Amino acid sequence: MSISKESMMFIIYTHDQDKCKNFYEKLLESKPILDVPGMTEFALAPNVSLGIMPEKGINRLLKNKIPDPSKANGIPRCEIYFYVNDPEKYLERLIEAGGKEICPGKSRDWGDYVSYGMDLDGNILAFAKKLR
Repeated sequence: MSISKESMMFIIYTHDQDKCKNFYEKLLESKPILDVPGMTEFALAPNVSLGIMPEKGINRLLKNKIPDPSKANGIPRCEIYFYVNDPEKYLERLIEAGGKEICPGKSRDWGDYVSYGMDLDGNILAFAKKLR
């Protein structure tokens, strides 16, 4: 089996699609490329997008064969690691958009300068810049 690397989408689950969409619009300073009931998508890089799906939607789609994601709302379920030119600027935008600062930027053992925050649903967002 081979996975196509031509296009990728990472999908996060949200309690409130509109609030989450507004948060990511402010954070990314861009409009979604798709915004319909049940799915919002933002382009992150060529052929890479971030999808936002309501928790109830994935449960319905998979016919309740998974644990209910709404029971874990606010608990980190993923980390999205963004390489950006100015990690502190993104952390400030995250806070202004309603997210929570976890850790201000600092140099990390793996060679990146990284700041950490949390989105409205508890997902961890890292804003990094390579130091090497």
